[in-house]
Amino acid sequence: MDQKMDFNAPHSMGTTIIGVTYNGGVVLGADSRTSTGVYVANRASDKITQLTDNVYVCRSGSAADSQVVSDYVRYFLHQHTIQLGQPATVKVAANLVRLLSYNNKNFLETGLIVGGWDKYEGGQIYGVPLGGTIVQQPFAIGEMEDEILKNHCSIEHCFPGSGSSYLYGFFDQAWKEGMTKDEAEDLVKKAVSLAIARDGASGGVVRTVIINSEGVTRNFYPGDQLPLWHEELEPQNSLLDILGAPEPMNI
Repeated sequence: MDQKMDFNAPHSMGTTIIGVTYNGGVVLGADSRTSTGVYVANRASDKITQLTDNVYVCRSGSAADSQVVSDYVRYFLHQHTIQLGQPATVKVAANLVRLLSYNNKNFLETGLIVGGWDKYEGGQIYGVPLGGTIVQQPFAIGEMEDEILKNHCSIEHCFPGSGSSYLYGFFDQAWKEGMTKDEAEDLVKKAVSLAIARDGASGGVVRTVIINSEGVTRNFYPGDQLPLWHEELEPQNSLLDILGAPEPMNI
C-alpha cells in the first residue's frame, strides 16, 4: 500500500485523555503518543499541563493549539490570582479555556479536559470539546485522532472521538460515586491501557495526576506496568523472542 509520510505535518495527539472525580478530589490520566501523520514524533510526551497549583488540563488534538491555549489560560489565571489574592477556582479556569476555545473555534483543533480542586466545590471535571462547549461531568473521556481533525466533523461528534464508545461503556459499568483515591486512579490507569490496546493512535506510557485538598501527586506508569488485554503480547527484549527464532551468532 502506497502511503506517503508527511514529516512536515503538524504534530497531533491521537490521544486518550481521562478525568474522573472521586470522594475528595479528581484523577486525570493520559497516554503519551504524539504523532505527525502516521509517524510517531514523541512516544513519551506529557499531555497533562498545570494551569495553577490546584488546576490541570488534559490536552488532545493539535499539540500546538492545545499548548497555546494552556499558555494563555495560565497567564490569565496568574493575573486573576494576583488581583483576588487567592487561588482561582476550577470553574474560572474551565471558563477561561472555554472562552478561548469558543472565540477561536475556526482556528483551533483541540479538545481539553479541565480538572482540579478548590475549597468551594471540591473536585471538579469540565470537558471543553472542539468548538468551545463546556460541560461539567463526574467523568470525561477524550480521544481525538488525526482523521477526525481532517474531516472537521460536527462538534457533537468531534469529542471525544473515535474509540470512545467502548470506553464510555466501560466507564458506565466501572465508575461509581464515592470512589476512593486509589480506586479512581486504578480505573483511570485501566481505561487508558484499554484504549492503548485498541487504538493505534494512542500508546506509550500512562501518566496520572491526583488533585485534592492535600495538593497534587503525579504518577508515571511505563508500559511494562500496564495490564495486558486480548491478543496483546508480553514485553520482550527482542523481536526474535516473539518469533521463536534463535538469536543471531556473534561474529
